[in-house]
Amino acid sequence: MTVRTRIAPSPTGDPHVGTAYIALFNLCFARQHGGEFILRIEDTDRVRSTAESEQMILDSLRWLGLEWNEGPDVGGPHGPYRQSERGDIYAEHARKLLDSGHAFKCYRTSEELDELRETRKAEGLHLALKPADLALPDNEAARREREGWPHVVRMQVPASGTCVVEDMLRGTIEVDWAQVDAQILLKSDGMPTYHLANVVDDHLMGITHVLRGEEWINSAPKHQLLYEYFGWPMPTLCHMPLLRNPDKSKLSKRKNPTSINYYRRMGFLPQAVTNYLGRMGWSMPDEREKFSLEEMIGHFDIQRVSLGGPVFDLQKLSWLNGLYIREDLDDAALLEALKDWAFNEDYVRQILPEVRPRVETLSDVMPLAGHFFAGVPALEASDFDGVKPERETLVKLLQFLVWRLEIVPSWHKDALLAEIKALAAHFELKMKDFLAPVFIAITGSASSTSVMDAMAILGSDMTRARLRHAIEVLGGVSKKQAKRFEKEYREL
Repeated sequence: MTVRTRIAPSPTGDPHVGTAYIALFNLCFARQHGGEFILRIEDTDRVRSTAESEQMILDSLRWLGLEWNEGPDVGGPHGPYRQSERGDIYAEHARKLLDSGHAFKCYRTSEELDELRETRKAEGLHLALKPADLALPDNEAARREREGWPHVVRMQVPASGTCVVEDMLRGTIEVDWAQVDAQILLKSDGMPTYHLANVVDDHLMGITHVLRGEEWINSAPKHQLLYEYFGWPMPTLCHMPLLRNPDKSKLSKRKNPTSINYYRRMGFLPQAVTNYLGRMGWSMPDEREKFSLEEMIGHFDIQRVSLGGPVFDLQKLSWLNGLYIREDLDDAALLEALKDWAFNEDYVRQILPEVRPRVETLSDVMPLAGHFFAGVPALEASDFDGVKPERETLVKLLQFLVWRLEIVPSWHKDALLAEIKALAAHFELKMKDFLAPVFIAITGSASSTSVMDAMAILGSDMTRARLRHAIEVLGGVSKKQAKRFEKEYREL
């Protein structure tokens, strides 16, 4: 048997370090067994998936040195490798489940589902919705089908009993069927959910081992049941521990930069980031901190993974990165690294139009453009003393902007300008007054190049990191404030 593993990211935002972490372990497991590593794009979310995000995923994983045998860009015998191009395959398998009685059409409206849940909650029932709960009277179901009402396809699940799942790291896992809902497999628009697409794709692509985050443990019974329904052998499961913030909470962009692009833009070396991700819950037999990807593959043993939540510590990563710079890069290599990082022609060409109208001597360039070649600006709260909004409103303004920029589907100047105009109107501020604190947060100065152009050039990850840093410099957002802010933001 040829070992085949996969990574299946969704192209709905910046490439996440958690994706790279899971990809690294899948790659090492496959290579250590002389197997193959596959990249599949799960882009069934039509609203949020973008080609731009997909390309960032491919670029960031390659930057880290992670290469795949099959994928949307390199092809392979099991394509297509984008789920959006496999709709007929999922529809065919959903029909098979309907024909065998292992799935059913559900014509319940969202309002009816909400009412069902509220009724059960009032009765003190906290169990999952089962097929019997969702059933309509026969004549009503027939009427809705005859009239062509929208419907989803749901899977049949047991009402009681225990599901037993085997895991490479965790051994036997038992899940009460009462907690497993009648999962939607095919949405009303004909697109599959993760659960159907994941099982069908893994089988048709010959995946033998599924290494994924522990957040998918509760979905394992549904997947195991689908394999049984189709009569297919199930891949071996391995649920990896989640990355954690230093306070042990789940790694999130609200507490730690999570975009691979951020670390690339900050000047971290790819080999250092890959090395650090390899230390997340795993260690070399000799416990050394610094090792190459090739060395990790050569010594890889999945049983050395610790189930304690690995802490993603930015200070530790910075220390390791410094070690690589000092020990692995001579002057010539360091110069090349600097060129690749920010002093390359493609990047500098974006900046020249920003500084050209403002310079009289070449020595004027760096003071004007320094923020394009830096990480997070060294700010103090007093830097914002001259701006118009008072302190709490200022913090709220920056926080609202972070939230708006987290959902911008395509990062370009016009899209950013539209978001800023909407927020300026909400705060009843002129554009000049709204942008004044943003200018300081992004550039570290009250006078520099256009802040809108700077945001577009710096990119989403670095822009949001600088805004979050400014919020912290201004005192941060307390839990009480966060509740107020979130309520107001939802009303926007």
